[in-house]
Amino acid sequence: MNDGIGNEDGGEADKRSGVIQSVSIAARFLTILAQSESALALGELARRAKSGRSTAHRYMQSLVKEGLVAQDQVTGAYDLGPAALSLGISALRRISPVEVAARHMKTLAATIGASCGVAIWTDRGPTIVQWYRSSSFAISTVSLGDVLPLDNTACGLVFQAYLPADRIDAVRKLQPDAFRGARPDEEQFSEIRKKGGAELDEHLFNALTGKAVPVFNAHGEIACVVTTVSFVKTARSEGHFAALLEAGRLATSDSGLPARS
Repeated sequence: MNDGIGNEDGGEADKRSGVIQSVSIAARFLTILAQSESALALGELARRAKSGRSTAHRYMQSLVKEGLVAQDQVTGAYDLGPAALSLGISALRRISPVEVAARHMKTLAATIGASCGVAIWTDRGPTIVQWYRSSSFAISTVSLGDVLPLDNTACGLVFQAYLPADRIDAVRKLQPDAFRGARPDEEQFSEIRKKGGAELDEHLFNALTGKAVPVFNAHGEIACVVTTVSFVKTARSEGHFAALLEAGRLATSDSGLPARS
């Protein structure tokens, strides 16, 4: 049968790749429900999946039977069922956004001319907990375990843009004035949130630039920051900020925060 979503029985290509197409199709329907802000009618499900209504109905009924989907008895609309929610909760318990971000930054360091790392927020400020050096970029002003200034680093600026003011103030009292720098204003933080991250050229080494992007957990809270240090010219030619934005987006998605549909 083929009604717009592919041959459900599979073919030679599926056999060679080891893909069971019916499972892929069911996963597509579940993903659509997961990304929706509300329950969906059968017709809307079929439209989003680019399938026929009969295929959508058949899969929905099978998924309802397994508890992965629930159907409203009054409206007929479909939503995620208790089994799907249980799977999601179990998966979230196993996910560490820092570990997820580290995997993406290790990959990024192997593909661009930059040192790449992950910073978390501690009671002393942004702290580097993962650091990967690129084979094509050996210079770095950052190393594993370093606590970074609040105002003079891209990581510090990103954390300030997303964390509550009281947590920032507590660290500001601990960091020396010369270490901190000038307190940014809300306009700067607004621009960071709009842009999706921060870029800041090094003060001591003006040929270098630091970039930072937030990674969020399943609750939409900042969990860590991914960051790069590289030559300014290399960062521009290789598009480091765009690459870092994508790495941050993937790490956030892999950490369980649903993408907006």
